[in-house]
Amino acid sequence: MPKVTVDGQEIEVPAGATVLQACELAGKEIPRFCYHERLSIAGNCRMCLVEVKPGPPKPQASCALPATEGQEIFTATEMVKKAREGVMEFLLINHPLDCPICDQGGECDLQDQSIAYGRGASRYDENKRAVTEKYMGPLIKTTMTRCIHCTRCVRFSEEIAGVDEIGALYRGEDMQITTYLEKAARHELSANVIDLCPVGALTSNPYAFEARPWELKKTIGIDVSDAMGSNIRIDSRGREVLRVLPRNNDDVNEEWISDKARYQVDGLTRRRLDKVWIRKNGKLAEASWADAFAKIAKAKPGASIAAVAGDLLDCETMFAAKALLKACGSSLVESRQTGMDYDVSSLAAINFNSGFNGIETADAVLIVGSHVRWEAPLVNVRLRKAAKRGAKVFVVGPEWETTYPATFLGEDVSVLGKLPTDVADAFKNAERPAIILGGAGFAAGAHAAALKLAQQFGMVKDGWNGFNALHMAAARMGAVMLGFAQKGGIAELAAAKPKVLLALGADEVDFAKFPDSLKVYIGHHGDKGAHAADIVLPASAYTEKPGTYVNTEGRVQRSDKAVFAPGEAREDWTILRALADALGVSVGFDSFHELRAAMVAEVPALGNEGEIADYGALPASVSGSDKPEGRIAAYPIKDFYLTNPIARASAVMQRCSDELLHGADLAEAAE
Repeated sequence: MPKVTVDGQEIEVPAGATVLQACELAGKEIPRFCYHERLSIAGNCRMCLVEVKPGPPKPQASCALPATEGQEIFTATEMVKKAREGVMEFLLINHPLDCPICDQGGECDLQDQSIAYGRGASRYDENKRAVTEKYMGPLIKTTMTRCIHCTRCVRFSEEIAGVDEIGALYRGEDMQITTYLEKAARHELSANVIDLCPVGALTSNPYAFEARPWELKKTIGIDVSDAMGSNIRIDSRGREVLRVLPRNNDDVNEEWISDKARYQVDGLTRRRLDKVWIRKNGKLAEASWADAFAKIAKAKPGASIAAVAGDLLDCETMFAAKALLKACGSSLVESRQTGMDYDVSSLAAINFNSGFNGIETADAVLIVGSHVRWEAPLVNVRLRKAAKRGAKVFVVGPEWETTYPATFLGEDVSVLGKLPTDVADAFKNAERPAIILGGAGFAAGAHAAALKLAQQFGMVKDGWNGFNALHMAAARMGAVMLGFAQKGGIAELAAAKPKVLLALGADEVDFAKFPDSLKVYIGHHGDKGAHAADIVLPASAYTEKPGTYVNTEGRVQRSDKAVFAPGEAREDWTILRALADALGVSVGFDSFHELRAAMVAEVPALGNEGEIADYGALPASVSGSDKPEGRIAAYPIKDFYLTNPIARASAVMQRCSDELLHGADLAEAAE
């Protein structure tokens, strides 16, 4: 490890570190626009100039200069100060003076650094250049006259997302950043370029002119649009969530989120359930909470009561529902809404055991029945990193665009019984082989076969567990930890013919299987579940309540309450607590604190925030045939943008679906 001196302070830096990184290790702030820790080095903006000895007697770009033994680095000399002022002056030559109307105002790197490192006045008096706006889709608003050509957006699209859609045209002062042929950016991570843009050239189209950053209340949260558990920040004003931004967590989502996680939030104010409804003469009519509870109590369910948990549910709600059913003498609970019935006796056999960080280091990966790019876009980013390091990727299922080299082995799951010779050799020779079993793989009965392959090719060894299940529902792992699943799945619940069925945000259930049950929907949107219900009780969405979530790798995370639910809607656990009184049973808690304490007492792992739960060793086998037959004809997600009630209510997500997936033309106002 080389030793360098930064402004008189001697420090040791890792081999391969740049001068900029050495300066940061020494606690010095180095301005930059083009440099980003997760992107390749471009050296475009020249803002990070420092003086280095030995070396030429001129400022040097610290982001592209390796730190070597014996270097003396100066970050605050007169030469450096003058050079930075000159660079800033050049950057501002063509930048428009529209900070008062720019959505980046208040969070703009160019604003901050021009104050800290710029001259007091400009010597430039020529006309500024103007650049026509570019169309980058429904999510990204462009004002390309502001662009300083840092190329962060270009590098993100090519290196992280793996979609070469943004690039630079022309040269010199004629250079422009654009999507090729000026078409929309068609990938699931496109809006991350908004966060990366250090000026106001790329801003959020749905959020345009909505608010200033100092007006917003900022709340930490967890994304529920998939099972990744991405760390997010919820920005709200009053009772409305205005935007969602990613929080940095290197173990989970790094600093990216999917477009759905970012933009489905406008659906939180549309199609909301804010009143109690009871079905009378085939139609839902407004009612009171007392009327609804009285009707449920009148059904006298006793032990004949069942509960189905939806995909977006927090652990506290599921625990409260299970406590209510237990007090009634029932154990009819399920969270796999669509009817899947796989072995949940061992949580290690349905967990993403490699972890998101770990899958990057795999050198051979077999994906069975998963459209990873839609089911977990940020896992696909990790797989792309593995492929760039040389990992061989194979896929069983219909073909999809992977963004990295992959070999498709067909749709027949019987291939798992005898892999082609070249595939088998790749796994035999791999040091860190892995398998990823998706929802379509579970549905095709490939669970046991996937586990057998893991045993056959030594995917579990000291320091490595390559058996991975990739779930799509944010509630799935928390549900199975709480025992909210049983052998037989939904079919078992339907066979029991419960008098009362509690649908806890469950919109994907086939309610026709419960023709004689009193169907009570406790949820936040007027979606499929509410349409089929006999009683609708308005509840809170994920931004309107505190909650615990467990992602697909078993990591326990917590989200805070950002805003209040609209109208008469209540937090889910309070509805279940009141229902317990109506049914004349005791659940053992009267506050959220007591509820969470009781939940952690029953499942201690749910109290270890930020940690991955220990599910024990991988079992030798699970129920089901290890020689499955049949084919994976399709994946569960048909439309990436419309996978849950919030997204389906979102005008932004509907437009993305229409335009980006189905090729609909952009409708202008005059049309």
